[in-house]
Amino acid sequence: MLTLHTYDYAVIRVVPRVEREEFINVGVIVSCPGARHLEAAIEIDPARLHVFAPALDQEALQPWLDAIVAICRGDASAGPIAQLPARARFHFLTAKRSSVVQMSSTHVGRTADPAGVVEHLMTKMVRVPR
Repeated sequence: MLTLHTYDYAVIRVVPRVEREEFINVGVIVSCPGARHLEAAIEIDPARLHVFAPALDQEALQPWLDAIVAICRGDASAGPIAQLPARARFHFLTAKRSSVVQMSSTHVGRTADPAGVVEHLMTKMVRVPR
């Protein structure tokens, strides 16, 4: 019998002009404490982002997105936040911010395959249907 675990997720968004509240989805964060799984996945389509926000410096944006992935992995290079327990890191990353990189509200689900949820959410919420 499959063991279903509860998970939380948030969509990672780039909000080039915060005052306009327009965004483009670039990734997801999934936290599944029961499976000891915390993962962020990010995929940027540079051409699509340029059309959406031509003035945005994509090179300056990349380190901020890389930091999200590093914090989820618990990489020491990501600083003291990366050393916190996984749930604390998830809540730190998904806290509301008024910045170019923001998270959606958190959502909940159940799964036997947290890594599969990451892939499913990337396909559903981030990647452009082809």
